[in-house]
Amino acid sequence: MLIRFERPDDADAIHALTWTAFEPAPFSNNTEAQIVRDLRTSGDLTISLVAEEGGEIIGHVAFSPITIGDIEDGWFGLGPISVKPERQRQGIGRALILKGLGLLRECDATGCALIGNPAVYRGVGFESDGKLTYGDLDTRYVQRIVFKGSPPSGVLKFSPAFDE
Repeated sequence: MLIRFERPDDADAIHALTWTAFEPAPFSNNTEAQIVRDLRTSGDLTISLVAEEGGEIIGHVAFSPITIGDIEDGWFGLGPISVKPERQRQGIGRALILKGLGLLRECDATGCALIGNPAVYRGVGFESDGKLTYGDLDTRYVQRIVFKGSPPSGVLKFSPAFDE
C-alpha cells in the first residue's frame, strides 16, 4: 500500500470512495463526499492523502483549517476519512491518519481536532477533556490532539464546506 498526496485526476475516485464508505453509516447524512469536493474548491483542503494499492484508491483522509473559540491559526480538523468498505478495519485509516498528523507536525501546526468515536480515535492519540464543544454534541465525541502549547477550550468551527 502506498500513501501519497492526492493528484488532480484522483478527485472523482475520492468522491466515489467517500460516498461508498459513508452511504451505509447510520450517523451519516451523505454529505461527506460533497464536503471533500467543497473543501478542494474553496482552497481549504490543506492535506489530502490517498491510500493506493494496485493502482486503486482504497482510502482517503482530508485535513482542513478550523477555529477553536478565538483561536484562528494553527489548528486543523481531520475528516472526512474514508476506506473502501471491504478494506475497513485493516489499518488503512490509521495509516492515513498517522501520516497526516506527521505532516501537520512538520508544518508546525498547533494541533488537530475531530468529531468521532473515542474508541476509534484514542488509538492514534486523540482525546477529549470536555473543553471543546460542537453544537449540542456530547463533548466526548469532540476530540483533539495537541502538538504544542496548552489544550484549547471553546467552540470548534470547521470550514464552511461542512455547513452546507
